[in-house]
Amino acid sequence: MQLEGVVGVDDVKISLQRFGWPDYTVFGLMLISCSLIGVYFGFIKKKPKKGSEEADNYLVGGRKMQIFPIAMSLIATYISGITLLGTPTEIYVFGVQYMYIMIGVYIVAIIMTFVFLPVFHDLKLTSTYEYLEMRFDKRVRMLGSIMFILATMAWLPIVIYVPALAFNQVTGINVHLITPLVCLVCIFYTCVGGLKAVVWTDVVQTFVMFGAIILVMIKGTRDVGGIDVLWQRAVDSGRIEGPDFTLDLRTRNTFFSVVIGGMVYWLKSNAISQNMIQRYLSVPTLSAARKALWIFTIGVSFLIIFCGYCGLLIYAVYHDCDPLTTKLAKAKDQLLPLLVMDILGDFPGLPGLFVAGVFSAALSSLSTGLNSMSAVFLEDFFRAFSKEPLSQKKTAYIMRGVVVILGVLCVCLVFVVEKLGTVLQLSMSLGSIANGPLLGIFTMGVMLPWVEGTGAVVGAVSGLLIMAWICFNAQVAIASGELKFPTKPVATNGCTYTFVPGEPMSMLAINVTELDVMASVPPEEEGFSIFHISYLWYVLLGMIITISVALIVSFIHGANKPSSLKPKLLAPFVRRIIWKKSHESDSTQGMGNSNDLILSSQDHSKIDAIDLKTIS
Repeated sequence: MQLEGVVGVDDVKISLQRFGWPDYTVFGLMLISCSLIGVYFGFIKKKPKKGSEEADNYLVGGRKMQIFPIAMSLIATYISGITLLGTPTEIYVFGVQYMYIMIGVYIVAIIMTFVFLPVFHDLKLTSTYEYLEMRFDKRVRMLGSIMFILATMAWLPIVIYVPALAFNQVTGINVHLITPLVCLVCIFYTCVGGLKAVVWTDVVQTFVMFGAIILVMIKGTRDVGGIDVLWQRAVDSGRIEGPDFTLDLRTRNTFFSVVIGGMVYWLKSNAISQNMIQRYLSVPTLSAARKALWIFTIGVSFLIIFCGYCGLLIYAVYHDCDPLTTKLAKAKDQLLPLLVMDILGDFPGLPGLFVAGVFSAALSSLSTGLNSMSAVFLEDFFRAFSKEPLSQKKTAYIMRGVVVILGVLCVCLVFVVEKLGTVLQLSMSLGSIANGPLLGIFTMGVMLPWVEGTGAVVGAVSGLLIMAWICFNAQVAIASGELKFPTKPVATNGCTYTFVPGEPMSMLAINVTELDVMASVPPEEEGFSIFHISYLWYVLLGMIITISVALIVSFIHGANKPSSLKPKLLAPFVRRIIWKKSHESDSTQGMGNSNDLILSSQDHSKIDAIDLKTIS
């Protein structure tokens, strides 16, 4: 953008805030369409009359949902505004090392296909945490449910805050004015329409997301001079780089931390999360769930790649005038909205489409989180402790009441999130406090039949406390400046406006700077601290602590006999291994243990029948 005369950064900010009535119209149409979908499934579409069927229909769509909308909903659920805005920021600030997480994404899909999905789908669960009571006991179920709610409530305010940042960048409207309005719409259609409304709004929102990000890619690449120019600028700045095979756990992004640590993080977010599993359980068969999983994996990988490309595009556009140094963007995660207004601001309606895409990602994640917590509260707290079956009226009040109360609470927590840091790392760090122990519990459940209830509880609590201690001290270290991360170089020698970073009284521009002056001390010059490990290792560390403690306690307290467990509670390959060894062991003991032999043979027959049904 060319501006006449000497102008300051504030003048440029105002000139870029060209969100006109066509943009508000596009944005408003997205919100209205979501509300209408909620009205259709809440008031027009015929609903079942029985209380149990009411819950089944509201929470899992009667288990008759189709593959394509569920796959689209999975994409919309996982790709929140955190991903749409956080991933480009990650690439702009730290380079493409994070993109190697795509390897871990496909590993997760394989693990889910053969380990977790067969177990959950065979059991016909509504709440994922019902499994924990079947496998361990009610204590573990309650602990798992509480950790899920805590992790989700730490994540959702960030999901809401991110698109509000985008809206603030393009309009200047305060984030705390727009978040209540948008959340009210989300709470409404989630409350009245249930899972079906959530899924079908997700379908609409997924297409809006893809359309918005592709539009930015095409127009931005054209304006910058083509892919060749973009690529060369990225190479020259060191943002294009090969795998970093450093073994230092303190290095923020390495090939191992991104692939292994990122894979474990994705595994938790997809394989055991109520948000995702609730959708897989809404399709009628395991085969359909697996197809939805792979459509989701392919779709989400494309969207992540598109977001990474936008990070390189941001640098190509601002390679000689970093908007973070000049304070043109007040927060790192406003970089993509700034780019949008710079390249699309002259086209009425297009900025509105982008903002609608970002808010679509947020709405889908928020609605999913609220619907999932509604399922957990109903199944794991109210029904689990109710002495008599809940009526249809009580069931409806509970499910919808949870959505409203927690939705309002999430809006209030946005005030807390506003004071914290970069959203991508923040969301992964805070969520890891509970996510590591949760993944550890479920992994022990399906793969380690020796672990019993007391061991699982002690292991999970240990993992939770240790990870809370580590994450809290890590955030303190970041806030104090003790923990810093090396960033890619930026420059300001090409700026056409005046600014002074950190010195508002001066009008002189600087030539070259490092983003946020975050040069880190070389690892060999500082001692190792557990607080300084990369945030990508958090979930894996929490899982290892939980499993290790649980195994020790279980063998001290009295480990399970594997063959005593119901086969459906274990992963298919574990079923075959355990019951094969049990049968062989019993066979060598002769007629003296004939009763055990008969029981083992019966169990073996059962597991063979189950394997034929679930694995073939």
